[in-house]
Amino acid sequence: MLLDKIQKTNDIKNIDPKDYDALAEEIRQFFIEKISVTGGHLGSNLGTVELTMALHLSLDLPKDKIIWDVGHQSYTHKLLTGRKEGFEYLRQFHGMSGFPKRKESPCDVFDTGHSSTSISAGLGLAKARDLAGEDSTVVSVIGDGSLTGGMAFEALNNASKLKTNFIIVLNDNNMSISENVGGLPNYLNEIRTGKSYQNLKVKIYNSLLTKQYGEKAISHIRKAKSSLKQLIIPSMMFEDMGITYLGPVNGHDIAAMTKAFDEAKRLNNAVLVHVITEKGRGYAPAEKHPARFHGTEPFEIDTGIPSNPRTVANYTDIFSTVMCKFGARNDKICAITAAMPDGTGLKRFRNMYPDRFFDVGIAEEHAVTFAAGLAVGGFIPIVAIYSSFLQRAYDQIIHDVCIQNLHVIFAIDRAGLVGSDGETHQGIFDISYLSGIPNMHVLAPKNKWELSDMLKFAVDFDGPIAIRYPRGNAYIGLKDFRAPIEYGKSEWIYSESDIALFAVGSMVKTAEKVRNTLKEAGKNVSLVNARFIKPIDEEAVMKAAENHKLIVTMEENVRRGGYGQAVEDFVNSKGLGVKVLNISIPDMFVEHGNCELLKKEIGIDADSIVEKIGKLI
Repeated sequence: MLLDKIQKTNDIKNIDPKDYDALAEEIRQFFIEKISVTGGHLGSNLGTVELTMALHLSLDLPKDKIIWDVGHQSYTHKLLTGRKEGFEYLRQFHGMSGFPKRKESPCDVFDTGHSSTSISAGLGLAKARDLAGEDSTVVSVIGDGSLTGGMAFEALNNASKLKTNFIIVLNDNNMSISENVGGLPNYLNEIRTGKSYQNLKVKIYNSLLTKQYGEKAISHIRKAKSSLKQLIIPSMMFEDMGITYLGPVNGHDIAAMTKAFDEAKRLNNAVLVHVITEKGRGYAPAEKHPARFHGTEPFEIDTGIPSNPRTVANYTDIFSTVMCKFGARNDKICAITAAMPDGTGLKRFRNMYPDRFFDVGIAEEHAVTFAAGLAVGGFIPIVAIYSSFLQRAYDQIIHDVCIQNLHVIFAIDRAGLVGSDGETHQGIFDISYLSGIPNMHVLAPKNKWELSDMLKFAVDFDGPIAIRYPRGNAYIGLKDFRAPIEYGKSEWIYSESDIALFAVGSMVKTAEKVRNTLKEAGKNVSLVNARFIKPIDEEAVMKAAENHKLIVTMEENVRRGGYGQAVEDFVNSKGLGVKVLNISIPDMFVEHGNCELLKKEIGIDADSIVEKIGKLI
């Protein structure tokens, strides 16, 4: 196999050019076979095989630098830098990450995971290179989906002033996770289909070579091509900004891309190479359903069907169903997502109520302030964003929503540990970054029915309110405990003495296991479903302090600024004289891996909690 010849960085340069297509095919088959077992980002990586090969052929790694935006499309890069064996344990605990990691290889120059960052990081690396007097080439690869993020435009604006070489590769597949929306994708589509300009460009180039005028004449023609583009393609945005535009180039033609990259390296300014690729290329199910194969669980290769199909609804499914019901009952309810209608469960709402559904692209900051505007206009916006992505809109939550005390509902999906995507995606900070904001209210459901009840409460509420719920199957336990949601009140599920377990959201299920184990050991144990994270139920804490020796708080969030710390502060401020054991995530970034393994590793699984309680009592 040709792939066996790739053992280390730059080995691809020893492959005969006539074998490039065969190597690309081997790489695709390798990904399909491996990811069908481990799960991972398949569609994006199938689409960037030739693009990555061309970059590695044109560059000298690790001297030259590639920054991958998001980084979920870097699997070929990992293969070509000698990490083939790592795919056996891709995204598994202590295994190879599905994103670039500096600790893995000197060819991974910047850790990524969230979108729209690569141009900023690459620009910084380019300036660092210049300041150090080095001559390396810096390339930022960014997708057209990521280019919808405001940070990318901020970086482009800054890059336009550059008087030294910096290459931006626009990987254009007309997709982010789902299909792109907005003006920029439409603009790029006009460029893609601008065949009159492209055909004229090719004819002029070939004619000059045929007539033996050579590269010198071609160089003079290039200086005039900006005017030509203005005639053929109106509003050439990138060149109007001062960034040289090359393309569009077929992203599956290695020779054409290598030629474009070599040309880009000769320019002493920022240059954007526009590359057209096909997400999911080479695997029919991924080509047909690119959104589903963006990030996939293990699947059957022949059909693309998941190997272990879900039989129980997850929290996202519950949210989706409830949103559609509420949309029918209340025509003031609007739904907002940041390029993830599928991932957040809003696709059905979009189909049913298209006028009240808004996909703003990968632009969380804009999503929140846009929601604030809708709220001022008399509507009830529900903003559905993953916990780790909502971090990007922290300023807008404070400045545009909470200061004005606006009725904006935040549906925070993937709260807590999310598993295989690792540090950049773990939703373990939202309690901390939301609880410190005046006027904000934060809730967490114990099971699927409570998520529905909390959404109804949030719709009827007046002010900023967030509901955080985890990834994975919705818990169906404790279904007989469904007391009405009351503002700021917890739910006493079992009321005994000695030990009181105060559990937040997903940790109620864990608290049940802890209680059962302690009961078997002859302990009296109360179980309280916290429900409200902010404000905490002070009355419930005071009640527990009266006849319990120990209060145990449990949450999937970092300790600092979390629920447990708020309970500790209250107990200390009132001098209640009861011990508090804070079960939370240590001050650390949690790596990728199976969630149950991660919980055990950081000490928030049921067995670890029982052990910690035992040491105190």
